[in-house]
Amino acid sequence: MSSLPNCTACNSEYTYEDGNMFVCPECGHEWAQGDVASEDDTPVIKDSNGNTLNDGDTITVIKDLKVKGSSLVVKVGTKVKNIRLVDGDHDIDCKIEGVGAMKLKSEFVKKV
Repeated sequence: MSSLPNCTACNSEYTYEDGNMFVCPECGHEWAQGDVASEDDTPVIKDSNGNTLNDGDTITVIKDLKVKGSSLVVKVGTKVKNIRLVDGDHDIDCKIEGVGAMKLKSEFVKKV
């Protein structure tokens, strides 16, 4: 019985070792042996200072952000309470007073 992990991209059981890498012959995905993550790992989202963000945190905007499709601007120092973390490029879902529902990138905020 093989002790090799399943492919992290397609979950195929037919993986093999190539030096210090694992390779999946079905989808062609390659990953380092130290990159194998357990199924319960969730992505860690960090703010601009490297602090880990969690659901319900309060954050502050560190850069003027133009709101796409309108003339509104979210100003530096705007506090946002009770954030939700989501998957994707814009990984923070929140409501900003005076603007409404927004998605923000974690690189433009800091934890309070």
